[in-house]
Amino acid sequence: MKPTIEVNEANFEAEVLKSSQPVVVDFWAEWCGPCKMLGPVLDEIASEQSGRAKVAKVNIDQNSVLAERFGIRSIPTLLYFVGGEMRKQTVGVVSKKTIVSTLESVLAPA
Repeated sequence: MKPTIEVNEANFEAEVLKSSQPVVVDFWAEWCGPCKMLGPVLDEIASEQSGRAKVAKVNIDQNSVLAERFGIRSIPTLLYFVGGEMRKQTVGVVSKKTIVSTLESVLAPA
């Protein structure tokens, strides 16, 4: 079983907005080369952060309403949610270190 979770319009609210843990949401597509490069990195992060944070993936071809809702113009795009609120965003392929440090920054008490 993959450590990341597939999210769609039906379960987005339950898995992301109502999650008790911070959630990194990856907006991606099957045809996107950079997205495929980022996939294994996100699987690693999901495994390492298990119990602390969740990593979710949204296929924009199958969930265009969600992509539109969050203004996704370029993929891969990572959105960081805490308590149902989007706190940060990164666009393009970013390093594992960048993703983890961004996650740490949203986990830190305000």
